[in-house]
Amino acid sequence: MNLMKNTRRAAAAALTVPLLLFTAACGSDDGKGSSGEAVVKVEGKAGAEPKITVPKGAKPSDTAVTKTLIKGDGAVVKKGDVVRLDFSARTMKGDNLGSTWTPQPGAKPGAARTQVVSEVSDQAAQRMLPQKVMAAVAGQKVGSRFEVEGTAKALIGEGLNPQSGVKPGDGLVWVVDVVGAEKVDKKAKAEGTQAAPESGMPEVKAEGDKAATITIPKGEKAPEDLKVQVLIKGKGPEVKAGQGLIAQYTGVKWENGKKFDSSWDHGGATAFQIGTGQVVQGWDKALVGKHVGDRVEIVIPPKLGYGADPQNELAKNTLVFSVDIVGTV
Repeated sequence: MNLMKNTRRAAAAALTVPLLLFTAACGSDDGKGSSGEAVVKVEGKAGAEPKITVPKGAKPSDTAVTKTLIKGDGAVVKKGDVVRLDFSARTMKGDNLGSTWTPQPGAKPGAARTQVVSEVSDQAAQRMLPQKVMAAVAGQKVGSRFEVEGTAKALIGEGLNPQSGVKPGDGLVWVVDVVGAEKVDKKAKAEGTQAAPESGMPEVKAEGDKAATITIPKGEKAPEDLKVQVLIKGKGPEVKAGQGLIAQYTGVKWENGKKFDSSWDHGGATAFQIGTGQVVQGWDKALVGKHVGDRVEIVIPPKLGYGADPQNELAKNTLVFSVDIVGTV
């Protein structure tokens, strides 16, 4: 079911499109609540898929209702933190709106599950959670489970995708587990002595609080396979599949050396889930197993970048990234 329109994705974002419910700028009209109380029944422990039951005849509140179901014992989440979340969502009529417990097509047994990795904000929607739900994460403790329910108008407002089939008065519910949270230094970057580029690899200069300068070697053909070099070796923990990767990055096209994206252009260090197909294959293959504090140069051929999407403006390009791994969640 397609309920939201996609938000802007960074250049590293994967080709797969999740369940879409709302526009990027989704405001909500609060109005006056009917009961102001949760009517949905939720069973199960945090960390396991919840069972959501809507009592017969239940009517959704016309305000967003948030209820903490299980209190965790971890750190309190604050606005601006990067969080990793599980969720299960549905309409009160019984339609499934998505769940991180549902395996992705083609996922191998035991593979890390796709989860939501996002900065906590009350200003914009995350592409799998509406604004009201993301805002409700602030103040919860890591390990907690909470629910947010109400009408589509209350939770999504004018951002409701008209092609979704969901009407403003329809009841919606999200059940969310706070798996982890991490404070982010937006200006963080890898520190240490940088190695010289290996033969055939571009040169990287990362100076100051700005996008790195990446120089493509003259006369060198773009490699047909993935190329990876650790330029600065960090001393932090190993990056594991399924974690949220907090990174400072810059990307350029091999063909002309022009920058097409940088975290510095979007406010600084940002986060993605790694190792689950939520970023281009080149990132998943290159960065799982690296360490916090590493600066990694990655050269990604189209087949591991955007080559499978002929509509993407980068579909035919070999991509070069300088990625500073500044944290995980």
